[in-house]
Amino acid sequence: MHALFVGQTYIDVTFLADEIPTGDEKTVARDYAISFGGNAVTAAFACAKLGIVPDLLTSIADDWLGRMFIDMAAKYGISVHHRKVAESSLSFIMPRGGKRAIVRCRDDHYLHPVPPLNLEGCRGLHLDGHQTDAAMHYARACREAGILTSLDGGGLRSNTHELLEFIDVAIVAERLCEQMNLSPSEMLGYLKSRGVKIGGVTLGERGLVWYDEKGHEGTLPALAVPSEAVVDTNGAGDIFHGAYVYSAMARPELPWREHFIFARAASAYAIQHLGNEASIPTLQDVTRTQEQFAERRLAA
Repeated sequence: MHALFVGQTYIDVTFLADEIPTGDEKTVARDYAISFGGNAVTAAFACAKLGIVPDLLTSIADDWLGRMFIDMAAKYGISVHHRKVAESSLSFIMPRGGKRAIVRCRDDHYLHPVPPLNLEGCRGLHLDGHQTDAAMHYARACREAGILTSLDGGGLRSNTHELLEFIDVAIVAERLCEQMNLSPSEMLGYLKSRGVKIGGVTLGERGLVWYDEKGHEGTLPALAVPSEAVVDTNGAGDIFHGAYVYSAMARPELPWREHFIFARAASAYAIQHLGNEASIPTLQDVTRTQEQFAERRLAA
């Protein structure tokens, strides 16, 4: 096992349309994509495509959507450890104007306890907060084993405060700041107080505010992808997480700023494509994106 990612699986149906019909109405989408979804799941696929194939502990149902997902993972060589649920989860996503509307159908009633996995050879753990029992179990185990632990803090969960005690790298969304009534700067202070070694808050086109290995705070601007090139922002944050976990494992000698610069290019590539699978870059795509776009100027 090179790395372990733990999260909730979705099948994403992403479509381009001007509006969602209500009542007795119909509309025709201009384009659509069907792909794997879920925060840590998408991050795992990104890490695999970049060159380090992780194991994935995730929700799996014995239905045709579950079998579709298993086929998707097999294509990337990902070993899937099943956490059985009765029904597969679905997301319906409509990107528009640099934002996205999402309807989710989720089954997170796990029918079996956390499975015991052999962590021999594991160099990284990435969590998205789903499967709270599994997240705590493997965060503790990896911390004890000296394995890098990473958290995608997309939203506040029941065990977020407790879980952060065992996290080395926590990159959270602005949504978490809002839920906790903290400014991004205050969030950085909170993450430091929980013992997180590298912490940050993603701010979309305003970049990343973060602190480094020495606790020094700064801003990493986003790349200036023109608005007319932005197709679908959904999943870009997940790909950012998968890319920095890959970079940290592939190039452990580099400072974290370099890992985030790499991940920034991966997410800049992602927003130009429809659906998660098309959005995941290769190493060559990351390099080209870094060369193509300058940093966005920060507001004075």
